[in-house]
Amino acid sequence: MQDCRAASRDLNDDHCMMITASVGNRAPAHGEGASGGAFPLRATTTAADSSRDARAVGKIALLGPIAWRTPPKHYGPWEQVTGLLADGLVRRGVDLTLFATRDSCTAAVLDGVSARGYEEDGSLDGRVWEGLHVAHALARSAEFELVHNHLDWLPLVFSKFCRTRLLTTIHGFSDRRILPAYQAADSAYVSISDADRASELDYCATVYHGIDLSRFAFSATGGEDLVILGRIHPDKGTAEAITIADRAGRRLKIAGPIQDRTYFEERVAPLVDDDQICYLGSVGPEQRSDLLASAAALLHPIAFAEPFGLSVVEAMAAGTPVIAYQRGSMSEIIDNGVTGFLVSDTDSAVAALDAAIALDRGNIRRVAERRFSADRMVDDYLAVYGALLR
Repeated sequence: MQDCRAASRDLNDDHCMMITASVGNRAPAHGEGASGGAFPLRATTTAADSSRDARAVGKIALLGPIAWRTPPKHYGPWEQVTGLLADGLVRRGVDLTLFATRDSCTAAVLDGVSARGYEEDGSLDGRVWEGLHVAHALARSAEFELVHNHLDWLPLVFSKFCRTRLLTTIHGFSDRRILPAYQAADSAYVSISDADRASELDYCATVYHGIDLSRFAFSATGGEDLVILGRIHPDKGTAEAITIADRAGRRLKIAGPIQDRTYFEERVAPLVDDDQICYLGSVGPEQRSDLLASAAALLHPIAFAEPFGLSVVEAMAAGTPVIAYQRGSMSEIIDNGVTGFLVSDTDSAVAALDAAIALDRGNIRRVAERRFSADRMVDDYLAVYGALLR
């Protein structure tokens, strides 16, 4: 297997925890500041606490997705989060095994059966390789104190074959018809936002995703263009973003993989002129950082209940304000009037644009650093592990 060891970096001494049945670091209402007082904190942990937690949890397995490599070269939000968590846990001293594609790059012990992601190799049937992947990981489950599942519903169907404690982070529900797998499984659950919780399930925590802030360059000034970043699909509102940009008289840069080809060809491609409307394709981490740092604002006119919204947090890390439709987790992730604005339609998006661009980009970055760092995410999961294994 490829030997890719993540470089370690200094860890912050203090982190704010939100390990409760509801989220702690909640976004303030419009007009509230970005000070700690605006976010009710449930508990506080130090680096020493985290070190003790790491020693206490024993051997942990992360059961990662295999649609893409971990971390992904371009698109792959679940793989991105799983990879950051794996490397962060190893830096804290956790004895960790990551089950992922065999070309993955991780500081953890890597194990897997699929040579590469099935979305990257058309010869692979995703259903078959995910089944083999899950079977391989569960066959080793007795070696660990905890298996932390990031692979959706499939491992839950076979939870009775897991010979240790099972924890599942639910990265969003693709369809409510998969709920029976969650209801029948012997697993604890973590949600990635309060908005994404299903009333039929019990949860042990809400843990917001974290990002590697060092991968996103901060710009105090930004640029003139608008950006939309994410898969090209009606859910993500690509066509609506084009309308907003056109009415605002600003260039729009579109970046992301085409998930709905018909939608792209009928609603997006006819408007792409490589001048005012530019489609850049799927972009990797470095290009994504440059794109966000040079933007005036990120548009997120979603048409579905967004479970989290990594692109929103990435924009904030660059200091770039966000204009998002108020659906799903957006009211939890965006500090209205501080890091962006929550709007309801294209009219209100266009109306909010000037105010969003005038926001303090340095303050936006500071909010991202406090609320959405990978280190905070690692702290949160260590607290969850500790609570489950007591």
